[in-house]
Amino acid sequence: MADDTQTPRTSPVLQLLASGLQFWIRQQCEAVDSLELQLHGSSLGLLRGRLEGVSLVARGVVFSSLEIERVELRSEAIEVQVGNLLRGKAVQLDQPFHIEGIVVFSAGGLGRSLCTPHWRPLGDQLVDGLLGLTPLQSVSIERDQLVLQAQDQRCATVPRAVDGGLQLCGVEGCPCVSLPSDPNIEIREANLEGGVLQLHGRARVSP
Repeated sequence: MADDTQTPRTSPVLQLLASGLQFWIRQQCEAVDSLELQLHGSSLGLLRGRLEGVSLVARGVVFSSLEIERVELRSEAIEVQVGNLLRGKAVQLDQPFHIEGIVVFSAGGLGRSLCTPHWRPLGDQLVDGLLGLTPLQSVSIERDQLVLQAQDQRCATVPRAVDGGLQLCGVEGCPCVSLPSDPNIEIREANLEGGVLQLHGRARVSP
């Protein structure tokens, strides 16, 4: 397992918080290969229960059976309960906060994820909407297009961010299908580049 890294800090309180946040993030995920975490703020601000933000870069993440190649996020200011941290308890967040950044998926990771019991209904829904066939057999990225295959038919699509959600718009006569949206997540940009799917957006995180 890769070691977590963080920007050196002189304040032991900030170091404790960094460790607590790393632990909390890993608890939310099934796997994290590497995690780099940077805290923004001051010891005085933190003692008053406020951190100006957190930046992180994580690789090899599995969250809710979804394989993610890379995540780069920056949060807004966060309200935290420092008392619990100083007593050796897990870090506790007081209020919801927002994060912005990019999430990157490989074709292999998407294919494996959409074949898990958790995501297979979505995979089958996508190819049913695009091709009128099920089940989903494979996912690939070819010439900056996301290609889904069911039985012996394939459909090339281009991802688009539409009204905060994600659509796969078919080419060569295939229709467009919308992925289920989450009111806490806003997708602002979607593109295929270098053999990966990149989603830029904003999300609301609740304690």
